Amino acid sequence: MADLIDIASSGLSAAINPFGAELTHLRDADGRELMTDADPAWWTGHAPILFPIVGRLNGDLLRIDGNDYPMKQHGFARRMPFAVVDRAPDRAIFRLTDCEETRAVYPFAFALDIAFALDAATLRIEASIGNRGTAPMPASFGWHPAFAWPLPYGQPREDHRILFDTDEPDPLRQIVPGGLIGPAPRPSPLDGRTLHLRDDLFTNDALVWDPVRSRRATYGAPAGPQLDIAFPDTAKLGIWTKPGAPFICIEPWHGIADPEGYGGDIRDKPGIVEIAPGATWSCALDVTLRS
Repeated sequence: MADLIDIASSGLSAAINPFGAELTHLRDADGRELMTDADPAWWTGHAPILFPIVGRLNGDLLRIDGNDYPMKQHGFARRMPFAVVDRAPDRAIFRLTDCEETRAVYPFAFALDIAFALDAATLRIEASIGNRGTAPMPASFGWHPAFAWPLPYGQPREDHRILFDTDEPDPLRQIVPGGLIGPAPRPSPLDGRTLHLRDDLFTNDALVWDPVRSRRATYGAPAGPQLDIAFPDTAKLGIWTKPGAPFICIEPWHGIADPEGYGGDIRDKPGIVEIAPGATWSCALDVTLRS
């Protein structure tokens, strides 16, 4: 594993792995861990970066302009080394650019920057995707942070919940075996704006809001410190764990898995942003510890 890059503020400290530009630790001022411990008995991820796709493609094939390219679930960024292009005590920027390996599966010239910055009790992460080529570039992007469940403040696991900041009246998407999106909707498990976390919610994979109307959610137990998670630029949201695991993933996405049977061009799929030549598309994720 590459050496972790440490940053800190008065209220938080973070450690990022340049392999995948993956947030690996987020700790409060007393050193208590707010992220998963990545126990391999459950899942070895911490907060993978999802690019250039989110979810699974039908047949694990990326279809672009009449050509098919092999593409694993959630794309390749999480499995590649990023360069550290800027570093200070409270911030760091990581960059992935196209290479022979990426162009074999995604035929575009790109630069993906992931910037981390701490300010008091807030961690801001910003992704910027630049198109360095001469043709419009289709892409999706997703965040996948896994927070400790329970948080390290002595509150019972069963007391933890996620509170959305606005009403979410829509049914959810249904993930079918194989990881694609099925045609039937899934009834919403919300109690008003509250998702009471239970293991049986995740027996059949993630909960998927498409669209999600909220731009902020609060995670934790009401009697203890909580995490305020803001996602101003992403219109879909996944929440996932493995039943019994000591983490919960709160995943704002700009993108989604293929519908069952989809065989069209990636440019025509919902959740794709097309980035013009020379342009950059950005999205942010803020995590704030509320006492």
